[in-house]
Amino acid sequence: MLIGYARVSTDDQNLHLQLDALNAAGCDRIFEDRVSGAASDRRGLKEALKFIRSGDALVVWRLDRLSRSLKELIEVVTLLEGQGVGLRSIHETLDTSSSSGRLIFHIFGALAEFERNLIRERTRAGLAAARARGRLGGRPPSLGPEKRRQAVALYDDRKYTVAQICDMMRISRTTLYKYIHAHRAALERP
Repeated sequence: MLIGYARVSTDDQNLHLQLDALNAAGCDRIFEDRVSGAASDRRGLKEALKFIRSGDALVVWRLDRLSRSLKELIEVVTLLEGQGVGLRSIHETLDTSSSSGRLIFHIFGALAEFERNLIRERTRAGLAAARARGRLGGRPPSLGPEKRRQAVALYDDRKYTVAQICDMMRISRTTLYKYIHAHRAALERP
């Protein structure tokens, strides 16, 4: 059985083109969504995935109607394969129920993983280069060195509560405790 899935991003758009293509492809049942592909709650897709059975094929007009990213698309196809269901895309002429369709799809997946690894490597190299130039990254300190010492002194005097010190210095409790810890660690160093 061929199960169709059509999606548009907004209520202003219409599904006519997709529905016509899915009907022409011979879909027995078509599920629809009028929601952004980035939305996690796509009722039509969830219903289609519940309805579909082993041996069926999920048919979409274009792959971008099913997911916004290659990673998400691979996850959906893996889920479908686990249920014994194929994926067909009319526009891309892709059919994962055939050997050549699975091969092409796995090549897409390998390329996506390769791209993620390259991005990860470039990020690590960039961070290492920045560290070598003395840049640590992260958010800059809320207070300068003198204000940090003053906050720690107020804490050590015990005249004010932690909440009062944080209000006076306009910092969070976490930040205050971080400054206290850093100050004590600096005192312990020889």
